[in-house]
Amino acid sequence: MQPKTWLAGLALAATLAVPVYAAAQQAGGTLRAYHRGNPPSGSIHEEATYDTTRPYMGVFNNLVMFDQTKDMESLDTVVADLATSWSWDSSKTKITFQLQKGVKWHDGKPFTAKDVQCTWDLLQGKGKAKLRKNPRKIWYWNLKETTADNDHQVTFHLNQPQPSFLALLASGYSPVYPCHVAPATMRTNPIGTGPFKFVELKQNESIKFVKNPDYWKKGKPYLDGQEFTIVKSRSTRVLGFVADKFDMTHPNDITIPLLKDVKEQNPAAVCYTYPTNISYNIIVNREQAPFDNPDVRLAMSYAMDRDAFIKILMNGEGAKGGVMLPPPNGVWGMPPDVLAKTPGYGDKTADIKKGQELMKKAGFGPDNRLSAVVSTRNVATYRDPAVILIDQLKAIYIDAELKTIENSNWHATVAKKDYQIGMNLTGLAVDDPDVALFENYACGSQRNYTGYCNKDLQALFEKQSSMSDVEARKKLVWEIDAKLQADVARPMIAHYNAATCLQPRVQGFVRKRNGSYSDWRMENVWLKQ
Repeated sequence: MQPKTWLAGLALAATLAVPVYAAAQQAGGTLRAYHRGNPPSGSIHEEATYDTTRPYMGVFNNLVMFDQTKDMESLDTVVADLATSWSWDSSKTKITFQLQKGVKWHDGKPFTAKDVQCTWDLLQGKGKAKLRKNPRKIWYWNLKETTADNDHQVTFHLNQPQPSFLALLASGYSPVYPCHVAPATMRTNPIGTGPFKFVELKQNESIKFVKNPDYWKKGKPYLDGQEFTIVKSRSTRVLGFVADKFDMTHPNDITIPLLKDVKEQNPAAVCYTYPTNISYNIIVNREQAPFDNPDVRLAMSYAMDRDAFIKILMNGEGAKGGVMLPPPNGVWGMPPDVLAKTPGYGDKTADIKKGQELMKKAGFGPDNRLSAVVSTRNVATYRDPAVILIDQLKAIYIDAELKTIENSNWHATVAKKDYQIGMNLTGLAVDDPDVALFENYACGSQRNYTGYCNKDLQALFEKQSSMSDVEARKKLVWEIDAKLQADVARPMIAHYNAATCLQPRVQGFVRKRNGSYSDWRMENVWLKQ
């Protein structure tokens, strides 16, 4: 039994081609995709990139997931997966799941409620087994404990009501892991209950998966397997797609300017153009002088010409915003009148003058320029905005050089604060403030790369999390978001629009309009022969 939704469904407006397929599904064939680099590992719970979720999500199941046939992620589109049903208690602090029976892990061992308990104990740092990295541990700040009530029932006990908790469990970042497999094994040879079994990863060459013939969802998957060819050059991989060497592009790999070329050269391609719920932003090492000076950080926010970023990178199709995806595509983003009052979103000539004055106050100027290093991930979607950033920083007397970090090492590098200034992209696994605020701005979160910590503001994070009145919660979220921008916690530049393309023979795939991390189960996808 699915309870009534506490939050209104997301009303988004986006340009999205959703093909309708009338033909019956056909079994067979291997989906060929390209991948932009070596995934850091195969352990979804230890990574923070769709370089892992895209290929490996099909290995696993969740308790619940966002409906793979719908183009929206919201509480209204959460459906059962390993759970058959769920219900809240009267206090809204306990959610109990009834579980599928007869499900087996890829190694033949039975799935039980104990595996669910072990997974969330692992995420909370309980027990002997430990994750090497735990980027979303903070998601479960409100989880008191997880109990296996019997083999086929599990209960999550919360400290306070949290309407979005079910959505967290539906994310592509929330698979159930097996109790009997060590975390180290999950990095290199992951075992799941999902539609595809991991075969092998050849560094700098390929990642391969094969159909799980004993998948507990009868008749699925339709594909015999998935193969990913690692191609680090974006121009080479896009040309490969145009030449029909690949069935599908990497998520968000086709920029708006590139999309025109792809469609001209391959008019039949089906391309999903959407708000990705990924933002361009700057991370600044607040522990390293002179960036420990708030005036220097604020000057950088004033220097950003956000309209120029959007025009150059996205042909004007992106959106300015704060932490949350802005309206009309996002529910929680600040409206334009609220956003306009935050530092760096006013008249650009006046903003640059404010930035210059702040830099002079910090001891810098036209005759005493600051030398710095801008680090970024060595993929085109990071490098391109980094070049624009370096050019714009010159206006406030900062001369920066570019340093690229190997793709699979990027998150580990910034987590160790081994940078001065970083051009970063932040994706929200779920379009909800509980993900954005706690993961990226809570004190001590592994994904809080700048080390920002405001305990008074964090108390408001917790307050909004418990609110069931959407409009009241929204206003509090705007207040929090405006404060984060004023504090220059992580200066936001723009929200990123891009495209994912596939050949017309790829059937049954539906891309989400407000997220990038939960589309990749691939159990419904088939190839038209």
